[in-house]
Amino acid sequence: MVEAVQDAGVVVTGAGGGIGAALARRFAAGGARVVVNDLDAGRAKAVADEIGGTAVPGDASAIVSEAREALGGTVDVYCANAGVGSGGSEAAAEAVWALAWDVNVMAHVRAAHELLPDWLERGSGRFVSTVSAAGLLTMIGAAPYSVTKHGAYAFAEWLSLTYRHRGVKVHAICPQGVRTDMLAATGSAGDLVLRPTAIEPDDVADALFKGIDEDRFLILPHPEVAEYYTARAADPDRWLHGMNRLQRQWEESTAG
Repeated sequence: MVEAVQDAGVVVTGAGGGIGAALARRFAAGGARVVVNDLDAGRAKAVADEIGGTAVPGDASAIVSEAREALGGTVDVYCANAGVGSGGSEAAAEAVWALAWDVNVMAHVRAAHELLPDWLERGSGRFVSTVSAAGLLTMIGAAPYSVTKHGAYAFAEWLSLTYRHRGVKVHAICPQGVRTDMLAATGSAGDLVLRPTAIEPDDVADALFKGIDEDRFLILPHPEVAEYYTARAADPDRWLHGMNRLQRQWEESTAG
């Protein structure tokens, strides 16, 4: 683990708080040189100042070149952590769907497009995708979030199977509820499904570092997600029936 992090050039997007800030702190504590990205310049600077890193605020889709320059020309680890927790159904506005797709999927694609030529040339690089258990399963009341997190997971999986023999390491972090601003914004659906087992952002960072140490692709800060994922694959109809029961429970609670 020390070798993977010590003096590495690390970029963490969406790192002004929550999981991103926890990842930035953990990498810095391990001896990495960290670029802290966030749309909120003040929050990015606060975390960067705290850990001795460099703030590069702005849209996560467009900061790879600036971050690389801030790190002296090389990005060793890129944490595609920025995300939006868009709720709603198929009836959500197209702008909501477009934003979720752009931030939760295309920002990862654009970053990889910028990073891979250098990584493939030197035979090393690490891409960390903060997905969600919703990317393996789903989340009631949040079609744009669930669909695009499935996309983020699929892209991380594709990167891993395509480039692992050329030295590129990929990790997909898939937690359930984490005590962040995003959890607070999930409302009654989050209260029902996520809050009872919610963990701290530091727990996610711990899980990632353990996964890096064990060279694992899929990082599950909530181990029980592996059981749910297995059940979903083994008997999709039974799993969907159970999820529909949860959906009905949520509808009844909100109606009351």
